[in-house]
Amino acid sequence: MSLNNIFAIAGSAMSAQSVRLNTVASNIANVDSVSSSADQTYRARKPVFAEMFDQSMQAHGWNNVNDNGMGAGIGVQVKGIIESDAPLEPRYEPDHPMANESGFVFYPNVNPVEEMADMMSASRSFQTNVEIMNSAKSMMQKVLTLGQS
Repeated sequence: MSLNNIFAIAGSAMSAQSVRLNTVASNIANVDSVSSSADQTYRARKPVFAEMFDQSMQAHGWNNVNDNGMGAGIGVQVKGIIESDAPLEPRYEPDHPMANESGFVFYPNVNPVEEMADMMSASRSFQTNVEIMNSAKSMMQKVLTLGQS
């Protein structure tokens, strides 16, 4: 692995954390959006990440590169965004303008506390990857100055 791979790996992680932050923002924005039916109610969304492996290593017989700890990951990819299957919160509010004929209003399954913790985790992960890129850049600059003096 060269130092150039570090930039690609950290960049893919920063991109993945950006997607995570966007889903958290969407969930927080819809925490109080109500609906008159369970089908139309907003459901919390979560991104699914997967590690990307170097395809050339697998082509040379390193099929189980992750089992022996010698795998060569080349970054993180977002496999998709899934909706949470946690139950919605029906509330009996017959005076609410969105209440159905039974008097129930459906609230999304978004937990604001979990979303805030997820946002802090994504933010810290993003910052960590920025620091990794800065450290790699600093090391590359030091290598360039080795021949001087």
